[in-house]
Amino acid sequence: MLRGLTTISLWADDVAEAARWYAELVGAEPYFERPGNGLPPAYVEFRIGDHQHELGIIDRRYAPPAAQHGLGGAVVYWHVDDVAATVEKLLSMGAKEYEPVTPRGDAGFVTASVVDPFGNLLGVMYNPHYLDMLDRR
Repeated sequence: MLRGLTTISLWADDVAEAARWYAELVGAEPYFERPGNGLPPAYVEFRIGDHQHELGIIDRRYAPPAAQHGLGGAVVYWHVDDVAATVEKLLSMGAKEYEPVTPRGDAGFVTASVVDPFGNLLGVMYNPHYLDMLDRR
């Protein structure tokens, strides 16, 4: 049974540069890095948001053999309070629009997605359900 997200893994040819980019985006440095000790990182991990979800960035050399190069798979959406402002920040940091800001029905859901400078899809979403869940905690 699926119980919740544990780690979102993204790939990058330059993990150190991707770590700097995401540190600027999320306002925090990675809390975990391997190999470290003066060697270039092959993996870094951030804890993000209300539930401290893990965002890992992995050297693309370690991608599964069947992994596609380029975009594919699922878009993972992170809740944000202002989708348009977040997209504007992402674009100013070098991301490219993948899907524009898009209202989803009349219940307040709004999505958008970008391709980060490392070739990963990054979705952002205003999700009233997410906020309701936080209020119930």
